[in-house]
Amino acid sequence: MARLHEEYKTTISPALKERLGCGAMAIPKLKKIVISMGMGDANQEKAKFETASKQLALIAGQRPIIMRAKKSVSNFKLREGMNVGLKVTLHGPRMFEFLDRLVSIAIPRVKDFRGLNPSGFDGRGNYNMGLVEQSVFPEIDPATITFTQGMNLAFETSSATDEGAKELLTMLGMPFRES
Repeated sequence: MARLHEEYKTTISPALKERLGCGAMAIPKLKKIVISMGMGDANQEKAKFETASKQLALIAGQRPIIMRAKKSVSNFKLREGMNVGLKVTLHGPRMFEFLDRLVSIAIPRVKDFRGLNPSGFDGRGNYNMGLVEQSVFPEIDPATITFTQGMNLAFETSSATDEGAKELLTMLGMPFRES
């Protein structure tokens, strides 16, 4: 079992139950983490798309799926069915392993980091954040990076409110800045 998952079951879950004053079934849980990379110029540079796919697979621990355009947009030179991005959805132990690496290794390596923006909650208990480059993850060798690629991280929780989700993510180690 992942270290963070074990900690959630033994310490975080009872503390959340006491803090939020909810029953055992209403304790907020982390459902999934979605990591996505938008690759606007993926059709012009196939090698860049393949490299980003390999790097995302290293970061997430599973192969990403290719996101394709649903509609044609002539202003962006985009046709329906063209590759526009990559996405990985993490559940269970792999999700907790990724979150542990993100909180303990990757986020502290971000330059000029002053805490995560607390306004990234959507009103339904989910949190979104972005990373500017993939080099903050230890799986990526900085010597092999030919381009920087940002990514979006979406954390879906079972909490119906932002307060419950923020409390859960804070106890899991997410370093939010004071709002």
